[in-house]
Amino acid sequence: MRENNLKDLFNYALEQGTKVRRGIIYSILNKIFDLAPPILIGVAIDIVVEGSDSFIGNLGYTDRRQQLIILAILTFIIWGLESAFDYIAAVTWRNISQDIEHSLRTDTFNNVLGLDLAFFENKSSGRLMAILNDDVNQLETFLDNGANRLVQTATTVLVIGGTFLYISPLVAVFAFIPIPIIIFGSLRFTSRIAERYTKIRNDIENLNANLSNSITGILTVKSFNRERKESERITVSSQEVKSANYHAIRLSAAFIPIIRIAILFGFTATLLIGGFLALDGEIKVATYSVMLFITQRLLWPLTELGVIFDAYQKAMASFRRIVNLKNTQPTINSGGKKLYNFNEKIEISNLNFEYVENFPVLNNISINIKKGETSAIVGSTGSGKSTLIKLILRLYDSTSGEIKFDETSIKDLEIESLRNKIGLVSQDIFLFEGTVFENIAYGNLDATNEEVWEAARLSESDKFINLLPNKEHTIVGERGQKLSGGQRQRISIARAILKNPEILILDEATSAVDNETEAAIQRSINTLKKGRTVIAIAHRLSTIRNAEIIYVLEDGRVVESGNHESLLDIEGVYSKLWSVQTGEKIN
Repeated sequence: MRENNLKDLFNYALEQGTKVRRGIIYSILNKIFDLAPPILIGVAIDIVVEGSDSFIGNLGYTDRRQQLIILAILTFIIWGLESAFDYIAAVTWRNISQDIEHSLRTDTFNNVLGLDLAFFENKSSGRLMAILNDDVNQLETFLDNGANRLVQTATTVLVIGGTFLYISPLVAVFAFIPIPIIIFGSLRFTSRIAERYTKIRNDIENLNANLSNSITGILTVKSFNRERKESERITVSSQEVKSANYHAIRLSAAFIPIIRIAILFGFTATLLIGGFLALDGEIKVATYSVMLFITQRLLWPLTELGVIFDAYQKAMASFRRIVNLKNTQPTINSGGKKLYNFNEKIEISNLNFEYVENFPVLNNISINIKKGETSAIVGSTGSGKSTLIKLILRLYDSTSGEIKFDETSIKDLEIESLRNKIGLVSQDIFLFEGTVFENIAYGNLDATNEEVWEAARLSESDKFINLLPNKEHTIVGERGQKLSGGQRQRISIARAILKNPEILILDEATSAVDNETEAAIQRSINTLKKGRTVIAIAHRLSTIRNAEIIYVLEDGRVVESGNHESLLDIEGVYSKLWSVQTGEKIN
């Protein structure tokens, strides 16, 4: 699993091929120039101690002051180049980080958009946000600096290792003894802390889910005076995150002190052995000072391996969750046939469905919905009306039985072309945060301003839109909270009208509106009926009394069917429902 995660991350890095190569080159050059100052210090000591016999003196510059001026100019150039490549490398790696994060976020989100409705019903929006936003951002710490530091650490080992071997192989052996210990300790550390970081990310997901629930349901929270309850819930979730972090911090904080002990051994070995060689005249004093300085440059950066691996494990804990979401596959697969024309009917035969095994919601449903007619589906709450609509939209697949558009099974149809033919006005209306017209135009992104106004007129939305502070440019707020329920419903209908579908589904379209709005919606429906197939689900039977055929569902079964008058004559379920609503009449 871990290898696959590394492979996935590596594949995203390969997409930035040219940038990555440039970043590696910039990091190497930055580290080479960064390692030069200890050598410059050694050269300075060499000038003071050796005079004309110094390294620069042997190049023909015998005057010590002249040598120091040359060294100063060289120092300025090297420090300038080191600073320049440090900046360029940092910018390059951070840009690579942002590109990878962008690709990951958009690829994962695009995959999520293709998942089935059942996935979203089982996974809260807060949990999805935790992965798509928080987990992707968690990668930033590692991607921004981790790769850069790893390249620079490798460069340090190679450059200093080569220098030590050139000066004294004996000192090199003792100076490099801590390196395997440090690397082994880092790997051991990362394997132990990985589980702790995974728990942290899972606890953060739970916290985000609770935060989302509390904020989204703020009206319910306040109306029931449950602020204290929500505060307690968030406090518990936050405490779990804090506790998980405490466990990780204790392990993480212990790593560097342990590594420093190994570093102390390497530095002490260089100090003693190199010192003895200098006292014996086998190496120059300047060379000895260079060895001491670059030993620190070699060993101390290795302590950063712990920090890098720590950031890596945090990133991997998030990356595993991202990859799992990105690789989640839909259970409903699109067919290959396009639904170009809907000619005769939607035929539903012996349809059965259950959300949970052995708990059926629909039982042996058989109905025909003829083109150009209004077919109504009524029944008490929980009878399966909305579930049937979900099956017609192929948001779910039936457990058994068939839905056919003309003679083609719904499972053979391309999902996109199927849904292009259908316009849905749901009882659960969702408006995006934006303007009134932006929400109506969601039904047809290519619609002109005149077409949007026409849809508003047909849905009788134009009157209240003209009374809004900024008319069609008024911001509706999150989920359309600045509008009334009836206004949201009319905008939802306008959106469906603008889509101009062959099939219009009204799922409890008047469930949350007053009588006046219901009458307006009914007039809109009557306008839309011409040349369209309408499937209307309703509690208010007055809105569907003129339907050509009404199907009555009870406990997931069709118990009655016919037009309004014939169903009243039967004096069955429909008649009883109608008698309850006798006082509700179309204005």
